[in-house]
Amino acid sequence: MVVEDDDDLRLAVTTELAGTGMRVDQAGDIATAHVSLSTGHYDCVVFDRMLPDGDAITYVHRRRQQGWAVPVLFLTARDRLTDIVAGFEHGGDDYLVKPFAVAEMTARVLTLGRRAGTGRPSVLRHADLEMDCARRQARRAGVLLGLTAKEFAVLEYLLSRPEQAVGRDELIEHCWDSSTDPMSNVVDAVVRRLRVKLREPELIHTVRGRGYRLAGPESAA
Repeated sequence: MVVEDDDDLRLAVTTELAGTGMRVDQAGDIATAHVSLSTGHYDCVVFDRMLPDGDAITYVHRRRQQGWAVPVLFLTARDRLTDIVAGFEHGGDDYLVKPFAVAEMTARVLTLGRRAGTGRPSVLRHADLEMDCARRQARRAGVLLGLTAKEFAVLEYLLSRPEQAVGRDELIEHCWDSSTDPMSNVVDAVVRRLRVKLREPELIHTVRGRGYRLAGPESAA
């Protein structure tokens, strides 16, 4: 989730993060962000500190007191040591002063996101497929696969749930942003490309009426 009231900066940050394969939602104020943060699952939140409806550290501090544990990266033009310390003391996990390099921000978000998912191994394996989530690399039978960011995201989600049927709506929720039409064929298009790149024998099986399942070559659809 990116919470930033500057439209141009919010677009730049969102575009950069989405380019890594992340699903990115966005908001321009705390109230709008709160609705999504209260109902959805996020691995990291990028908060501009000064928003139209208040200082984000106040919101984060209150949520931390309620047990909210999602990693937070604060963005701010405030570069005094006291401001930086306040960000950490109020529940921030990282703090980046404007202006900043978007690539650096992306690296920090990826680090925080991995920290949020420490319960899952950084390397996922099933049959002869191996995915290094930290390095953003996938191999089948030792051969490196040239995946786009979205293909990587879909394959990573399926690989984290081997042998389980995963619906198209679930894939859209976790691999695309909230503006994606759930009736579109974006999931089917990505899965078709993945099947070509993964080659035979087939690993991604269609589960009729339910979605897709990643399973060993011997499994039937």
